[in-house]
Parts: sequence; C-alpha cells; structure tokens
Amino acid sequence: MLDYDHEQRAAQKVRIRRRGIYILPNLFTLAALFAGFYAIVQAMNLKFDQAAIAIFVAGVLDSLDGRVARLTKTQSAFGAEFDSLADMVSFGAAPALVMYEWVLRDLGKLGWVAAFLYCAGAALRLARFNVMLDVADKRWFTGIPSPAAAALVAGFIWTIEDFDIDPQAVRWWALFVTVFAGLTMVSNLKYYSFKAINLRKSVPFVAVLAAAVVVALAALDPPLVLFGAFVVYGISGYVVSAWMRWRRGRTGGTR
Repeated sequence: MLDYDHEQRAAQKVRIRRRGIYILPNLFTLAALFAGFYAIVQAMNLKFDQAAIAIFVAGVLDSLDGRVARLTKTQSAFGAEFDSLADMVSFGAAPALVMYEWVLRDLGKLGWVAAFLYCAGAALRLARFNVMLDVADKRWFTGIPSPAAAALVAGFIWTIEDFDIDPQAVRWWALFVTVFAGLTMVSNLKYYSFKAINLRKSVPFVAVLAAAVVVALAALDPPLVLFGAFVVYGISGYVVSAWMRWRRGRTGGTR
C-alpha cells in the first residue's frame, strides 16, 4: 500500500514537471515586468515622460495576462506568483523611484521617505490582495489597486512634463500624490473592480457611443485625460466608502 502511494506521488511529480510553465499569459507578465524596469532605466536617464508612459504600458499588459490565462484556461500557481512579483516592480518600485528621481530627491529625507511609503504601501497591498483572494467580494477592491496607484503617480509626472511645467513648482503636489497613493493602497476603502462587467452581453447603443467619446478624448490629450480618469477613480473610493457607511448607519438606525 505504501509502495502504491509512493508511486502515485512520483507519477504526479513527473506530470507536473512535464506540464511546465504556460508561455502565453506569462509572456504578458514578463512584458509588464520589462515595462516597469524600462521605466526605472528611463528615469535614470532623465527621460521622465517615457518612464511614465512605460508604467501605463505595464498597466495595460498587467490587465491582459490574467484575462488571457482565463480565456485559454492556462491559470497556474506559478503565474499568480510571477504576476505578484512583476506587479511589485512595475507598480511598486518603479513609480516610487521615478517620482523620487523626478522631484522628490530635492526634498531631502522627506522625499525618500515619501517614496518608500509608496513602495511599502504597494507591497502591503499586494500581500493583502493575495491572502484575501478567495474570500473577498469580487465586485470590490479593498484599497486602491496598485496599477491604479501607479497610474496616479505616472499620470501626474506625464501631465506636468507634457505641459512643460517646472517640476520644482509642483514638488509639494508631487509629495502629496505619492503619499496619497501609498496610503490609499493600504486603506479599507472600497473601489469598484469592474469584474462584474460581462463583455459577452449586448449593451445599449449609448454605451458604445460613450466608449467612442472616451477614446476620442484620450486621443486629444492622453496624459491629461488618463490622469484625470485615475484621479476620479482615486477619489471614488472615498465617496463610495462614505456612502456605504452612511447607508449602513441609516439602516441600523431604523431597526
């Protein structure tokens, strides 16, 4: 009996080794990791607009790897772990280092503390997301997702660079955006996850028209529109959480 169990475990290990790593979704994750690393390199070369764009590219690629894995039925524990590590680079270390090199360096200790606060917030946010994955309400994120927080930081840099504004003139705003994004990641605020949207269902014509308007506006001024969209999303967590708290208080008061 023991020999039979041992043979079963050995056969299972062989099957796992032969299965290997699914290449398609992990290629998207690898590309997102490369974009985050590229952002850091461009910041070191003082090309901050390109660094900010690279972080946005990483966000797009990160949104695709999970969907590709689900569509092709190639989810794996390796892919999930790889995705978390890549997210830490692209949406944790990269935005913090790019912002620090851009203007926070000039604030001395306060600047690097703010950058570290953001980086630590991203690490804690990702760790909490991983442990709550099976029990959390799929409709809501707890705390702003790290890609959205990274988009806030990168969008601010890209917008200021696009308008050719001296970073020194907005260094305190840069500090505020960095700290705001870092703390909001580890907050208990509720952010809509958009996972409830079913793209396979038919939608009204107005929805398609609205999507066309959004794309047109983004094409007119990508940095400003994208930054504005993520500012609205960042504030939405505070509004939604306050509304939920008020609704719970009102319901409890009427009982």
